[in-house]
Amino acid sequence: MSLVSEEFPDLVPYRAEEITIPADVTPERVPTHIVDYSEAEQTDEQLFQEISKVTSHWIPLITENTDKDSRVPLILVGNKSDLVEHSSMETVLPIMNQYSEIETCVECSAKNLKNISELFYYAQKAVLHPTGPLYCPEKKDMKPLCVKALARIFKVSDLDNDGILNDNELNFFQRTCFNTPLEHQALEDVKNVVRKNLIDGVHDNGLTLKGFLFLHMLFIQRGRHETTWTVLRRFGYDDDLELNQDYLFPPLKVPPDCTTELNYNAYLFLQSVFDKHDKDRDCALSPEELEDLFDVFPYMPWGADVNNTVCTNERGWITYQGYLSQWTLTTYLDVQRCLEYLGYLGYSIIAEQESQADGITVTRDKKIDLQKKQTQRSVFRCNVFGEVGSGKSGFLQAFLGRNLSRQKTIKEEHRSYYAISTTYVYGQEKYLLLHEVFPDFDYLSDSDLACDVVCLVYDASNPYSFEYCAKVFKQYFMDSKTPCMMIAAKSDLPEVKQMYGCSPLEFCRRHKMPPPQSFTCNTAGDPSREIYTKLTTMAMYPHARLRCMCTCNRCTFCLCQNFLNSELLQTVRAKFYAVMLRRHVSQADRKSATFWLRASVGATVFAVLGVAMYRVLLKSR
Repeated sequence: MSLVSEEFPDLVPYRAEEITIPADVTPERVPTHIVDYSEAEQTDEQLFQEISKVTSHWIPLITENTDKDSRVPLILVGNKSDLVEHSSMETVLPIMNQYSEIETCVECSAKNLKNISELFYYAQKAVLHPTGPLYCPEKKDMKPLCVKALARIFKVSDLDNDGILNDNELNFFQRTCFNTPLEHQALEDVKNVVRKNLIDGVHDNGLTLKGFLFLHMLFIQRGRHETTWTVLRRFGYDDDLELNQDYLFPPLKVPPDCTTELNYNAYLFLQSVFDKHDKDRDCALSPEELEDLFDVFPYMPWGADVNNTVCTNERGWITYQGYLSQWTLTTYLDVQRCLEYLGYLGYSIIAEQESQADGITVTRDKKIDLQKKQTQRSVFRCNVFGEVGSGKSGFLQAFLGRNLSRQKTIKEEHRSYYAISTTYVYGQEKYLLLHEVFPDFDYLSDSDLACDVVCLVYDASNPYSFEYCAKVFKQYFMDSKTPCMMIAAKSDLPEVKQMYGCSPLEFCRRHKMPPPQSFTCNTAGDPSREIYTKLTTMAMYPHARLRCMCTCNRCTFCLCQNFLNSELLQTVRAKFYAVMLRRHVSQADRKSATFWLRASVGATVFAVLGVAMYRVLLKSR
């Protein structure tokens, strides 16, 4: 009542009515609800009996009626301090040491308004910034969970991964957590405090992990728990020092027939993470470097199968391209898992975004892409069907540049049913995701059928291998708009006649599919990637009926495409623009410009006529 009226009431009831302190008048900006409880009036002689009741009655009463998993902080309050000349703190200290849930003890006087508003500030602070999860008073040290959380925060904030926080990193950390940078002198003062108390707390004029932890223990011991809690909560931790679910899994709506991809900002962030852990600068992550990268995770997210899902170097280490490919795969297949992983790495903090969801692009409905006959997507899925032993696994591994001899070194338990890498379609870099579907014809799920392009693989040396591909196509894809390609695998072996009603070539003609594509990974060098470019092209342009699927490079379509992408035409264009854009043009330059203009126009006319002739010939066929 003194708190509300700011004066001592003459008539005090045994129990005050419930009071709510609004948020806008409290330092922490949170509303506080006060509920009073009363027993009979006490006398001064009953003081020690009342104190003993704290341990025998009140604390057991509270702990027995609250959830054991959620610790409720307590504050001991000594009222009527104006009536005594001595303090009862010495009597209360043993109780505080015995019960860790007691945050603090304060003596106050409602009559003199002494420590009244402070009391409720301490109550708010006890809830918002509790000491219990951070500090163990018996050991006079921070608790293991607190140390673990702060160590992760240090590693995320160490942008160059050199084991120290330099001035720039400390300023970024300060601005991130407290919205204000530190002055140069303030930074030096902080480091000097650490130097005086810790030998290895400062190194190369930067703060080490030990120095970082020492500073927070100093804050806690001096009663500034709010400083440490502000840092912890900014980096996503809850009251139990676990990463908050709202932080790890921000809301992200993905409508049906839409896919998820990483956007430009997310790729930039992931590139910086790779760079800071690739210490030997070999554009690959060794097992030790990969372990260091995932040190901020509560578990190792990538297993041995990842090395057989993406590109690796000759030592089997994940390359830079393979690293980005695996992140692309995770985003496409399980975006919630990707959000969680980005949260562990501190994406929203380092990239200064609202949440990890800001790093994800949700593509538009695939039906709209088909209607507009264009797409902005960067990741395309190809489901690979085929009987056991048809060569599906070899087809996936060949996409990653592994020939048959390298594939034989893969252990069965480390086998992957996915392969992802980049391809280039008309100069654009795209990701092609290959998924080997388990060959159970009667139990193909919706996820087995949902893709951008279908790859039907049969063993050209096995007379009974093609029949499975034909059945899958007729049952599931004949009436679908999903483009399909037939692959004649193991083409290095003698080809045999397929025991089916018609040949694979005739089957493809009847169903308006490209002719079967010969493929082998039994080569001395890296397998050809041309077939994967064709699959990506089919996935990007499923509406295009006129597709050149040959490998001759001699037909009109191939010649025109090669010419359009040739260095000669690019040189012509560059020379033309360079000459035309110059301010002072000589007579010789004018002649040169005329020549290049004619050459450019002639090349363009030739290309257009070539494509037109090709389409006319193909249409008549």
